[in-house]
Amino acid sequence: SSKPTSCTVPFPCCLSSDHSLIQSSNFSTMSRLIQARRSLSKFHTLAISGNVRFLSTESTRPDTGSKVDEAETVSMPPPPSDKLLVLGGNGFIGSHVCQEALNHGLSVASLSRSGRSSISEAWADKVHWHQGNLFQPETIKDALDGVTSVVSCVGGFGSNSYMYKINGTANINAIRASAEKGVKRLVYISAADFGLVNYILQGYYKGKRAAETELLTRFPYGGVILRPGFIYGTRRVGSMKLPLGVIGSPLEMILQHAKPLTQVPLVGPLFTPPVRVEAVAKVAVRAATDPVFPPGIVDVHGILRYSGHQKK
Repeated sequence: SSKPTSCTVPFPCCLSSDHSLIQSSNFSTMSRLIQARRSLSKFHTLAISGNVRFLSTESTRPDTGSKVDEAETVSMPPPPSDKLLVLGGNGFIGSHVCQEALNHGLSVASLSRSGRSSISEAWADKVHWHQGNLFQPETIKDALDGVTSVVSCVGGFGSNSYMYKINGTANINAIRASAEKGVKRLVYISAADFGLVNYILQGYYKGKRAAETELLTRFPYGGVILRPGFIYGTRRVGSMKLPLGVIGSPLEMILQHAKPLTQVPLVGPLFTPPVRVEAVAKVAVRAATDPVFPPGIVDVHGILRYSGHQKK
C-alpha cells in the first residue's frame, strides 16, 4: 500500500527559511522604522529647541516697532493763551483786576480814556495799556483784538444824565463791540441795590441795570454781573494812598452775618456788607476765565463765597 507523502524536513525547519526571511525583512523594516523614529525624534528635538530659541529670542528681542512709535512725536498746536481786557484798568477796582489776572498768568490789556496808569509798580509794566473812548466804537474794536474775555469796571457819578451815560451807554457800547468781536465771556462790575439811594441816584442805577440787561441778552451763557456794595481797600488819589479798610473791614465782619436783614424794606439794603477790592477782583477774573462759572447775577454774599472770604 502506498504511504502518504511526508515532508522530509520537519515543520519547524520547513518554516525556518521563510521565518528567517520574515525575520530579516522585519529586522530591516524595524531598523528603518527605528532609524526613521530616531530621525523624527532628532528633528522633533531640533524643532523644539528651535522653537525655544525662537520664543526666547522673541521675548528678549527689543521691540523696535514700539520704539519707533514712542519715538514718533505728534506736533500739537500750543494751547491758546487767554487774553483779558480790563475796561477802566487804571482805576481803583480795575488795577486790582489787572494784578489778579497777571498773577494767574494771563495776558492783560487795559482800555481807558487816560491810557497808561500812573502806578509805578512792577506789575503795571506787564499790562498792555490802550487809550480809547467807549463812545468811539473804533477805539474799542482795536483794543479787543485777540481778546477772549472782558471785565468792565467802568462807572462814575455826576448828574443823572451823565451817570446814565457813563454807567449805561458806555458799557452797552462795550458789550455790543465785545459780542461782535467774538469775546467768549464778559464780567460787569455793577452795584447792589440800596433802597432809597437808588431813587436819589436814579441815573447811576438805571444806567447799571440797562447795561446788565444788555449783557444778559448778548452773553446769555458767558455774562456775569457782580453786585458788590461798598468796596474797600487801599485807594490811590494821585500819589496818596487812602486805607479804606480801616472802615470797611470791621463793617464787613459785622454785616456779613446780617443777610436776613437786607430783605427788610427801606432799611434792609443798609445792612449789605462791604467787600474787599481783592475779593471782587478775584471773583471777576475767575468768572471771566472759568467756562463753568455760572452766568447771571452774583450778589455780595456770592462774591464773599466765591472769593473764600465768607465767614462760617
